[in-house]
Amino acid sequence: MLSVYNLCKTFDGIRAVDNVSLKIQTGTITGLIGPNGAGKTTLFNVIAGHYQPSAGQVFLDGEDITGSAPHDLFQKGMLRTFQLAHEFASLTVRENLMMVPPKQSGESLIKVWLSPSKVRAEEALIRQRANDVIAFLEITHLADEYAGNLSGGQKKLLELGRTMMTDAKIVFLDEVGAGVNRSLLGRIGDMILRLNKERNYTFCMIEHDMKFIARMCNPVIVMAEGQVLAEGSAKEIQANDDVIEAYLGTGQKNIVRSKHQQNVQHKS
Repeated sequence: MLSVYNLCKTFDGIRAVDNVSLKIQTGTITGLIGPNGAGKTTLFNVIAGHYQPSAGQVFLDGEDITGSAPHDLFQKGMLRTFQLAHEFASLTVRENLMMVPPKQSGESLIKVWLSPSKVRAEEALIRQRANDVIAFLEITHLADEYAGNLSGGQKKLLELGRTMMTDAKIVFLDEVGAGVNRSLLGRIGDMILRLNKERNYTFCMIEHDMKFIARMCNPVIVMAEGQVLAEGSAKEIQANDDVIEAYLGTGQKNIVRSKHQQNVQHKS
């Protein structure tokens, strides 16, 4: 689905993303983890067109999309959510969803005047799709609530719903668990898994909650200091000495290894 080759992003001489190469396979949920400042969100922003790369290439389904604008990538099926939800606070949940599909006839004043029946028919279809998304997410009770009144977790559900209002190929999720209670995070995880299994959505997510990552993701890619440090299953990553050191430091790495060995001996 997505291939990244030797991607770099430099800010004032500092390489926030340093020669990163990776691949995301169709139909997978890939986790992207690493300590704060590792370059994870910057990598997302370069891939999704919010930053121009300093070097390297990005391919989507074999097409070179390096440096493409976010709205062009949206048309190609690449979507992303943000750590802080970007909802339209003064619109309802349903209206937020209905805003998503591009090139709606109702956006043209001329078409509103000359083809009102076409505009109404198209709007009815979009409204029905929004209602279907609301039902899928099990938030029917929030359909007519203003988005600005939602909790942080409910806003994350709304952002996920917005990705369902168009033909998404790959969705980048930036810290979907940030500010979300455990119960609602479990529901969000359920929805992501359903979209992956039932609708073949491909996901890549930044997340710090390793329990959530272990439940959701395979493979997991680890970044540190702007580079890819390791890749593997969640179990392999959690046992990787380099990853433990990147998160905790050398001294803590020895403590973690010692505790792991004690647990193994106790079980045996």
